[in-house]
Amino acid sequence: MINTAEVIDTGTSILFVTLDSLRYDVARAALHAGQTPHLAKILPGGAWEERRTPGTFTLPAHIAFFSGFLPKLPQPVQPPRLWECRPPAFKTVDDGTFVFDAPNLLAGLAQHGYRTACIGGVTYFSRETPLGSVLPDMFQEAHWRTEFCSSEPDSTRHQVDQALAVAEEYADRPLFLFVNVSATHVPHGHYTGDSVDSWHSQTAALAYADEHLGRLIDSLISQRRWLIIMCADHGDAFGEDGYHGRGIAHPTVLNVPFAAMLMEPAATLTKHDPSPRQ
Repeated sequence: MINTAEVIDTGTSILFVTLDSLRYDVARAALHAGQTPHLAKILPGGAWEERRTPGTFTLPAHIAFFSGFLPKLPQPVQPPRLWECRPPAFKTVDDGTFVFDAPNLLAGLAQHGYRTACIGGVTYFSRETPLGSVLPDMFQEAHWRTEFCSSEPDSTRHQVDQALAVAEEYADRPLFLFVNVSATHVPHGHYTGDSVDSWHSQTAALAYADEHLGRLIDSLISQRRWLIIMCADHGDAFGEDGYHGRGIAHPTVLNVPFAAMLMEPAATLTKHDPSPRQ
């Protein structure tokens, strides 16, 4: 079980990756088919957890994440949260949960000496509109360029290059590094040569992103200890029961992959607990 309060107290850096729109069944199938070998090496127990997202599209999901509400296990009893906003006086919080006394996680981490940096992907991180400024404005610094978008076939490579540059710049202080991987968000038909996005093209997009995410994680943990959290913000419907897209309460949208792990500089995973924190 990950003690996030200890993680923050010791100044351990944090990498939080959201694989935008990635369905749980796609992530699981790609893993079992050997299409994501770099992720397979680091996932606790060699598997994704199936969880339920608190939001059905990018904006509400990420606002929930940064407020302390990560995807939940599909069961009545939930483990303690990884992080949580300071609650009212009548509520108790597990000793291992990081409690931030601030409006959101990013402001709370800044109070503990962390540099918070966002590597945007989809346009909710672009600042091209007032709504597209809400999420990046939570961070001390935010990066977004058109080549980070899902329409760019090599978007993850560009995002990882930027993430590594940020990590190098702040190698001497605790860092909260957030990456919103856009490759798994539509459009991704270009990964299979199709004009229509599908379950298969999202699988191909994840297989593409796997190599660069492996490069990112290998580089980061070569220097210091990291808490790494990876999940999807929501899924995407590709015609199941007549549904298409996101922003709908359908299992293809609600079910997302999740993983959390502490990784040491020697790339030694901590023992996986079958009931990890949220």
